[in-house]
Amino acid sequence: MSEQENPVFAIEKIYIKDLSVEVPNAPQIFLDRDTPNVGIQLQTKAQGIGDGIFEVTLTATVTSKIEEKTVFLVEVGQAGIFRVQNVPDENMDPLLSIACPNILYPYAREVISDTVTRAGFAPVMLQPVNFEALYMSRLQQQQEAEKDAPGEPTVQ
Repeated sequence: MSEQENPVFAIEKIYIKDLSVEVPNAPQIFLDRDTPNVGIQLQTKAQGIGDGIFEVTLTATVTSKIEEKTVFLVEVGQAGIFRVQNVPDENMDPLLSIACPNILYPYAREVISDTVTRAGFAPVMLQPVNFEALYMSRLQQQQEAEKDAPGEPTVQ
């Protein structure tokens, strides 16, 4: 096997693509002593930006609420540019949907914790995420949707 045929997976750059923080009920919210509920939503997006070069963005949205009142909302788009070459097509989607988010998530966790602290709140410690399980769940949902979709009408 020649050097050109060896698979290549390299991190070219990791950066914050988007960051926003909202504290819509400040300053009154700082006087509220009730324990807030914290929710997180994750989304990944991958796109080719050149020959064998991909940008993967992991968007994490953390919302803290006391009843219906928003305490804070932080959203970070943690992105990376990855060089992927000589990888079989069937391995590309798992690589971009599992391996890349696994690399980006610790950076997103740090940004969220730091941003929440700078907004005047106790840091949010996000738990580890199993991106492989999320990927498999998404595949299963797609397969079920395809199975349940109406097919071509049959002629008898």
